[in-house]
Amino acid sequence: MRVSTKTPHTSPGDSLDSLPGITEARTSPPFSKRLEAFVRGQEPAAFSPVDTAALSFITSLCSDALASNKPGARVWLTHPNPRVRDRIAVELDLWNIRPLVLPDLPESEDDQLTAPPETIAERLDVMNTLCSAPTGKKSQVVILSPDSLDAASPSPITLQESAQMIHLGDDLDPDLLEKKLIENGYERVTQVHAHGQVARRGGIMDLFSWHAAAPLRMEFFDTEVESLREFDIDTQVSVRRVKQAEITIAEPEQTATVRDFMSKNDRWLAAGDDEPNSAAHGYVNQDGVGDSICLGTPLGTFDAGDFILNEARRHRFFQQIADWKSDQWKIFLTFANKGERERFEELVDQDFFKSGAITPLSGDLVQGFTAPNAGLAFLSSAELFGRYQTPQTRKRASRVDHQRRARAQTALEDISKGDLVVHTEYGVGRFQGIERDEDGHEEIHIRYRDGAILSVPLDHSHLLSKYVGLGGKEPDLSRLGTGAWQKAKNSAEKSILDYAAKLLQMQAERHTQPGYCHPPDSRWMWEFENSFHHTITPGQRDSIEDVKADMESAKPMDRLICGDVGFGKTEVAIRAAFKAVTGGKQAAVLVPTTVLAEQHWRTFRERMSDYPIRIELLNRFRKASEVKETIKGLADGSVDLVIGTHRLISKDIKFKDLGIAIVDEEQRFGVKHKERFKEMFRNIDVLTLSATPIPRTLYLSLMGARDMSTIDTPLPGKVPINTSIHGYDKGIIRDAIRRELKRGGQIFFLHNRVKSIDLVQSALKKLVPEASIVVGHGQMEKDELEVVMRTFVQGKADILLATTIIESGIDIPNANTIIIDRADRFGLADLYQLRGRVGRAGGQAYAILLLPSDLIQGDARKRINAIQQYTALGSGFKIAMRDLEIRGAGNLLGTKQSGHIAAVGFDLYCQLLRQSIDRLRDGKITQRVDVTFKADFICFSEAEYLQATSRENKNDGIGNLPAYLPADYMPEARLRISAYKELAELVTQKELKSLQTRWIDRFGKPPESTANLLTATAVKLAAAAASITSVEIREQRLMLTRNGEYIFLSAKRFPRLKSIKPADKLSETLEMLRSI
Repeated sequence: MRVSTKTPHTSPGDSLDSLPGITEARTSPPFSKRLEAFVRGQEPAAFSPVDTAALSFITSLCSDALASNKPGARVWLTHPNPRVRDRIAVELDLWNIRPLVLPDLPESEDDQLTAPPETIAERLDVMNTLCSAPTGKKSQVVILSPDSLDAASPSPITLQESAQMIHLGDDLDPDLLEKKLIENGYERVTQVHAHGQVARRGGIMDLFSWHAAAPLRMEFFDTEVESLREFDIDTQVSVRRVKQAEITIAEPEQTATVRDFMSKNDRWLAAGDDEPNSAAHGYVNQDGVGDSICLGTPLGTFDAGDFILNEARRHRFFQQIADWKSDQWKIFLTFANKGERERFEELVDQDFFKSGAITPLSGDLVQGFTAPNAGLAFLSSAELFGRYQTPQTRKRASRVDHQRRARAQTALEDISKGDLVVHTEYGVGRFQGIERDEDGHEEIHIRYRDGAILSVPLDHSHLLSKYVGLGGKEPDLSRLGTGAWQKAKNSAEKSILDYAAKLLQMQAERHTQPGYCHPPDSRWMWEFENSFHHTITPGQRDSIEDVKADMESAKPMDRLICGDVGFGKTEVAIRAAFKAVTGGKQAAVLVPTTVLAEQHWRTFRERMSDYPIRIELLNRFRKASEVKETIKGLADGSVDLVIGTHRLISKDIKFKDLGIAIVDEEQRFGVKHKERFKEMFRNIDVLTLSATPIPRTLYLSLMGARDMSTIDTPLPGKVPINTSIHGYDKGIIRDAIRRELKRGGQIFFLHNRVKSIDLVQSALKKLVPEASIVVGHGQMEKDELEVVMRTFVQGKADILLATTIIESGIDIPNANTIIIDRADRFGLADLYQLRGRVGRAGGQAYAILLLPSDLIQGDARKRINAIQQYTALGSGFKIAMRDLEIRGAGNLLGTKQSGHIAAVGFDLYCQLLRQSIDRLRDGKITQRVDVTFKADFICFSEAEYLQATSRENKNDGIGNLPAYLPADYMPEARLRISAYKELAELVTQKELKSLQTRWIDRFGKPPESTANLLTATAVKLAAAAASITSVEIREQRLMLTRNGEYIFLSAKRFPRLKSIKPADKLSETLEMLRSI
């Protein structure tokens, strides 16, 4: 199939004079009577029968009626199901309502299940808003659960008294503010990383208010608030300037209930309860007799592709539209975005919208509904294209949602006493801390074998890196004074060089083969991409651009896409497949399991449902007749896209014109399967997806030898997983399961002992008899295990009790609680990976780690406590994330290379790999030139400067120039270690400027010594750019060396500096080097 390439057109706007359907419904007797009763508030108004699809419409009607009669009053909508509440919050945007959503607190009989800090902060934020009267003509809508109305909360008066608004330019004493915060329960720390913490660095104060979405950085000039900025908790770098900010001085006490925030004019609308709530001002029920308020559509539910491929269903759609029009109904068609709207316009007559009876709307509506008495019909994507029947995730609009990039935290900033480190020249040792020598110089002490201590000056910290291996056994410490370390390093270098040569040879062979040049993006491609219901992340965008460039080139693509679970790799694959199919080629998607194949099949069909693309599934659960038909379609070209397991690479499978093969989770296929891939996909484009994140350092090292893209930004709207650690307690297990069941979700219960798993099943049955449980483990037959998985994936069981055999690639959005029994038996990386199986739907997910009671206070508790801080998405995983990435590196590089990573450490391995690839590609190693810089007037340490300034002769007041990082600028020694390492590893002046900007943001304006150190670094970078290896200033003479030979700029003489003052001499040196 091929489509023409056209320029996309822009649709006309969707502005409406009035809100859709509101006027018609309010003047219809069944609605008007109930709305009048609701506004009066004397007796409950019964809105029934009302289909669930119409809850957002009923809420908007109530809001509009209340605003007309009681300005400033609020509608409080309660519903027991959090997914329905989120759905209503998203859909209300169609009627220009931005609701306040109050998140639930966890229910627990003994209060052992605590709410995550983010949830507490969001609740406080909503309550702060409720303390103020609403503004504007519309009635504000508050969405919450019925139980939340009577949940404990701070009183409105307490919140108002505790709140303090800070504006730019305010006169505010930072000392008094800090004292007040500490007195009211804030914790003083050196670096803010949680709510209720405050840190002070001179004129800069960081604090994370109890209610805030992001921490606040205040910069003072004496007592004037000079700057207000929100900053990222992981990078500690500012992300947004603000003109004002509200802080909560004290952690508010729970002395009231949420109901205390309701005014006498507010109205409560209860929905979703089994029985009508007589205490509410109005209630909404699906059941009921009498006037038909809001019903579902008579069209029923379309399957994906029905509107395009099923003539009978399409005819039925247009006939229903015609019937409604003849009855003078108003019909509203909702489109999630412009691309979806334009695609629909292509499929209907040009006159479709001209009658005025049909109005297009932009917004989210999960399912359509009708209001027969008002003559209204609302249709959604579910009726038009048979897709998106799962509610879109509510983006927490009140929270700041910064894009965060995943990165391995191997920085020395995270170093602690006892950690393993690698010195480039001396090998693996153990970090002992930072000490001052007898002259006052700060030094890093590293202990080697036999107790030998190596002292490394702070400004030589670039020679150190934190040791990262591949998990398992720790390496032996190196012995100083022997050649063992150099031998291991040389062995690694030789092996890495061979590995790099192999990579480059494979790349060269593939590039010499003829490939297919896919056409540029078509109009359909533009519409398809613009119909995506989410905003793509920067990582997705870059990967998509890489893939398209590969497909449009003449050489066969062989690209690897790496990204963490839930970071959106599937969307990249979908777009690649769509581009191939609409360009006239076939596409194949290969996955390791039948369950994953079925998931991809549904996802691809849903995304492509409004295009004439035939998508088939090939696995052993398909009927023989279906398999036969699919194989025939692949051979004759009638099947455009096929998704399957290894059945897809059987000898009987023939494609008519295969254009791209997409392999998901390649590492889970066997060697024979991979050989078959090479044979089948020799001259076609191959896109491989890996769910194991790859460290950025390795990615940069391999860039020259392997086509790779990384997706390192999580999808927006995701909420960190609430992780808690408990002793084994039946009450906690019961509460956690019932909490998830109450919101219509499913639960993973992980027990990694096959022998006792049946006993655990019996215990769970007694604990929660209302829950259905399925069991899966590795000793089952493969078919039996897949039946268990399908049962759980399809929502036919509440709890999956399993060992770690359950695959991580499965996407089960409805499973949002995982309970891990005997968490002490897992490594941190394993726990992180297991925990990642929940939280896929965007709502609050829970991970509960259980330990035996006797270990709850011991070392196991300390070790597992670490995972609680790894809750941020993509960037806060620290050691666990790093270990996981390194494991991914092992999978990618193979067993032999993994051994060398273990021997020399990951950072040094990546450095050697990059050098090897550079040498083989270009014949030279492109690396940073190491420049030595000495000057008789510069003191590069505090001790040296204090000694120099204490001497009697101070050169007539000219003195010496300090150039170091003082402790009062960067208080923590490990911060200074990391800072010196960053300085030494800079390559360009642009990088130096960026580092300086980050320091100013985080620590304030640099003092004289730090400013001089930055200028001295600029001197070294300017020298390196001119391939100068040594810069020395002695008695006004500037002596430059390149590869051991002096450089004379004129008349075989060293140039002399004209400046007298030390700072001027340094600046003059910099300008002179820049001119070379």
